[in-house]
Amino acid sequence: MTEEEALARAVNLPCWEHPNRPEILGGGITNFNVKMSDGDKTYVVRIGDDIPVHGILRWHELMICRAAHAAGMTPAVYYHEPGALVLDFIDAKTFAEDDVRDPSNLLRIVDLVRRCHRDVQPHLRGPVLTFWVFHVLRDYAATLREGASSYMSRLPDLLSTADQLEAAVGPIDVVLGHNDLLAANILDDGTRLWLIDWEYAGFNTPLFDLGGLATNNGLSEPQERQILEHYFEGSADSYWRAYTAMKCASLMRETMWSMVSEIHSTLEFDYSEYTAENMSRLEKALADFRNT
Repeated sequence: MTEEEALARAVNLPCWEHPNRPEILGGGITNFNVKMSDGDKTYVVRIGDDIPVHGILRWHELMICRAAHAAGMTPAVYYHEPGALVLDFIDAKTFAEDDVRDPSNLLRIVDLVRRCHRDVQPHLRGPVLTFWVFHVLRDYAATLREGASSYMSRLPDLLSTADQLEAAVGPIDVVLGHNDLLAANILDDGTRLWLIDWEYAGFNTPLFDLGGLATNNGLSEPQERQILEHYFEGSADSYWRAYTAMKCASLMRETMWSMVSEIHSTLEFDYSEYTAENMSRLEKALADFRNT
């Protein structure tokens, strides 16, 4: 699908009375986001079908969005149909990585993550997916083999490392995780923070979101210890090895996600550069983990 096709799909949805000012918003690398006005209200239309190779199922995203809105964390769903999800538009700043690292924001974000883990689950209805990163990694490896990926020679080492990381994580607590804590999925309207894009949400350990927050946004080790202490209300030491293992797994997942996208995505995005960037981050994180 092209940007023009996404705009046409958004404009022609049956929920509008007087659609106007459609524009593509940046940030989507698994879908198109279209800002639309209808009368005096403004919406965001997420255009995208299921993506089985990434475990993205739009019925599940819809259910999680409704629950997260009921918990006061994400915009309301206005309309949906297969391949299109219409949400209220939030007039807010979209965070960049340096906004996440900003000391005035960081612990606010951790509070938002804790609310996600605690407050969304009571509003869920129906079956809910589990996002266990080590299953995701093994499934990605199979997908890359089937697609004759140029990264096939790397897979044995990646999977062996994943097994070591899974053992290091050990027993877990289970929460409803967002599982995609990129800076662009956090909004600040000047009064409060919002969390958007629930494609990968599902039951998981809180360490995955905390690790993803760190790796996706370049947190320093003192900041990592700070977020652990704030989240768990105690010393980071007892969580540190399991956390650093899950942080590595989060980076491995982002790397292999990009490898899979290189051979399966039709969106215009430089996935090979994204793969290289995340592989570099992964190698550094693994070196730090092996020194713990």
